[in-house]
Amino acid sequence: MAAYESTMSAVDFEDYFPSMIVRLGAEGFIGELCNGFQLLMDCEKGLITFESLKRNSFLLGLQDMGDDEFVCMLREGDLDGDGNLNQLEFCILMFRLSPGLMDGSKQWMQAEAWESFNYPDGDF
Repeated sequence: MAAYESTMSAVDFEDYFPSMIVRLGAEGFIGELCNGFQLLMDCEKGLITFESLKRNSFLLGLQDMGDDEFVCMLREGDLDGDGNLNQLEFCILMFRLSPGLMDGSKQWMQAEAWESFNYPDGDF
């Protein structure tokens, strides 16, 4: 994990996710995350594996990363312990790695909840 964190701190990262949500809307943004998953996944397994991540790392500009850093990236997002990322795990990881999304998620969630539960007459 430390190797992954040290590599990521060395990479000049600009968080475009919040502006993408504003531009695309929540559904459009999730669609784009799913497209990103499709680019990185192993087509036969339907998962992002170590091999597929390493093979497609140039798409992310990460072709110079070491194997241990790829393993750390997978571990960071692997919620079910299989060593790979399914689409949900990938999307959750992308949210977790975006400081802007994490900071704004509470406000977005509150706004969505208000909209979902807003009664026509304004009463709760």
